[in-house]
Amino acid sequence: MRIIVGITGASGSLYAYTLIHALHQLGVETHVVATETGEKVMQYECGVDIKDMQQFAEVHDDKNLFAPVASGSFQTDGMVIVPCSMNTLGAIANGIGDTLLSRAANVVMKEKRNLIVVPREAPFHLFHLQNMTKLAEANVSIMPASPGFYHRPKEIWELINFIVSRILDGLNIDHSLIDRWGEKSNEPRINERTD
Repeated sequence: MRIIVGITGASGSLYAYTLIHALHQLGVETHVVATETGEKVMQYECGVDIKDMQQFAEVHDDKNLFAPVASGSFQTDGMVIVPCSMNTLGAIANGIGDTLLSRAANVVMKEKRNLIVVPREAPFHLFHLQNMTKLAEANVSIMPASPGFYHRPKEIWELINFIVSRILDGLNIDHSLIDRWGEKSNEPRINERTD
């Protein structure tokens, strides 16, 4: 399996970091593209340089439109943009592919592969909602970073894992990140803090 993870400048880099780490643990080939602001927010929120992700994934420069993920002939099983800024969401909704991240998303859409966007901004104004509607009508999954609480989380990582588990489900990747409603798993957890 091969997945592209896009990271933009919206707050919520911990979701991307956790997803990339989980994909690595699950043995999924992962390609990462971060916007310049996405890199800065990752450094600010997580203390992680995007180059540090190279131990878990292949990292591509957002300015490199010759990277493999820019081509439909490069087979992938889907793409997740997490967090997804409204700027990037708007560019993709309107067919703009002037960066590697937006080009890769447009390729995934044109090849009818699975695209999930995880917007993390609020509140939404009319144009945000219209752009999300355009994407939904094009079969893109819109998955706001709105964790549930029925699993009774006690720590922040449990809230992060809730969203990441939904992303993995959206990509049809089997995992043991959280217990499913009405089920208790005896499998070891991925991404669970042990300290």
